[in-house]
Order: sequence, then structure tokens, then C-alpha cells
Amino acid sequence: MATLVPADMSSSAELVHSLRAVVPTLRSGLHKGQAGRIGIIGGSAEYTGAPFYAAMASMRAGADLAHVFCPRDAAAALKAYSPDLIVHPVLDGPDPVAQVREWAPRLSALVIGPGLGRERHALDAAARLVEALRPLELPMVFDADALWLLTQQPDLVRGYHSAVLTPNAIEFARLYKAVMHEELDVDCYGEQHARALSRELGDVALVKKGHKDLLACGDTALWCAEPSSPRRCGGQGDLLAGTLGTLLHWTRSANQSLAVDPRLLAAYGACALTRRASRLTFERLGRSMLASDMLAQVHPAFEQLLEK
Repeated sequence: MATLVPADMSSSAELVHSLRAVVPTLRSGLHKGQAGRIGIIGGSAEYTGAPFYAAMASMRAGADLAHVFCPRDAAAALKAYSPDLIVHPVLDGPDPVAQVREWAPRLSALVIGPGLGRERHALDAAARLVEALRPLELPMVFDADALWLLTQQPDLVRGYHSAVLTPNAIEFARLYKAVMHEELDVDCYGEQHARALSRELGDVALVKKGHKDLLACGDTALWCAEPSSPRRCGGQGDLLAGTLGTLLHWTRSANQSLAVDPRLLAAYGACALTRRASRLTFERLGRSMLASDMLAQVHPAFEQLLEK
């Protein structure tokens, strides 16, 4: 029986209430890393901003540490962007799997794809990493170029119940065609398509980003209609992916019953936070807003939506 959770006031309020319950309470007894250590796998010579945004958003949302695993020619720029990032220039090394696997048991979640690029060696390294790390059952967010990889190797995530995919409209249609062997008009998708794709991939969770965000996992679908902004500057998807990594850790660690599947709950929170931060930034800066400006609005958005 398919379940559609509408984005009306009552269901949204229930989801927000459940999210507030899993937000770690800040207290003096916490130790570094307890609120989350998020790993970002991505970056390239051309794209260093994407992994930066994902990593910084994960920490702005409340994670304590962010590790970026990138190729060497992206590392210097990433280190220069912020001293808060822990940067590992290993993706183009002789054995990136061994390098990342050494750190993986200490990580709370992985975000794979921001700025990765589509060079064959980068995609091959990402594929080997996913295969090697699946036994750890770490939550994994697949975004950007990692979604391109999945159109070629969907079995990388098939049946992996700790995976969340975050495609935009074009990426969703491309992935749908690769997995379902059916063309899909980017303007004609619906809950049934998202649920079907999720089921075919073994009940992985999906976040179809758009004017409203469509979330699906197995037979359940819901919408996030939190008002956003009309500004479509690059980097907002990276902010969502990083925020999602943090919230996945929190919902997975919750010792309580939740309103919906923990992955969908985390996804709803990440969508709502990113959309609220985008709206708050646009209200301040209008047409000139950039993704970098949104980082300063993650806290106000979090405080308005999720603080207990």
C-alpha cells in the first residue's frame, strides 16, 4: 500500500516535531565528534567550491568535524577556503580506497559527488570506495557527479538502505531512464515515478529537488514545500547534501520512534533548512545572493525551524 504524506500544516508540524527531538542537546559533557563527523568525497581541479559548501553546511547544521577526501590538485584551494576543514588529498593517489577506509570507521556519514567531475579515474575511485565501504553501513548521500556514476552502475546502491540520492529534475530523469529503461519528461514526474525508482533500487531514499522537493522511499512519498527563493545560484544543492549528511547521523542515532523512515525525516529537515536559508538570504541580498552568503543563514534557519 503506497503512502503519500502530504505537505500540509499538520504533517509538516509532525515532521518538524520529530526532527527537533533528534537534535543533540548542547551540553558541557559532549566530546568533539559526538554530534557528527561528516566525510565529503569529491572535488577536482575545476570544482573546489562544491565540496567546500557541502562540508561547511554539514558543520553549520551542527556536525563537529568535516573531512574532505579530494584529489591533490583540489586540496590547496580547499585548505585555503577554511581552516575548519580537514583535507585529505588522496583520491588520485595509488590506493584511495585504503586511505579513505582508514578514516571511515570514525565517520558518521558520507557525502559522495560534490565537485567530483566525470573523469574516468575519479568515477572509478568513487565506485571502488562505495563498494568497499558498504559493509560499514554508513549513511551515504549521493549527489551531483555521483548520480552520473549511478546511471552507469546502479548496482552500487541497489539494496543499500543507508543511501539517499539527491537528484535535480534532469538528474532524476536520467537516472530513471537508466534504471527503469523508460524515458521520463523532466516536467511530468510524480510521486509514482519516485516511488517506483526507489523500489527498483531496493528501497533507497530519493530527494527529487525542484520548486517543491519530492522525497520517496519504497512505498512512501512526501513533499517539502517550505518557501524558498527565486534565486537559482549554484551551490545550493551542495549545501543541502552536506546538511543531509549531518541530519542522517542524528536520525540514525535516535533512540526513539520517528514519524517516518529516518532517511526521509533527515531529508525533509535538510530540504526545509536549505530552503529557509535560501529565502532568508534572498530577503537580505536579493538578486546578488550567492551560495556562500547562505552559509551565514543556516543558523537563523535552524533556530527558526529546529531549535527546541
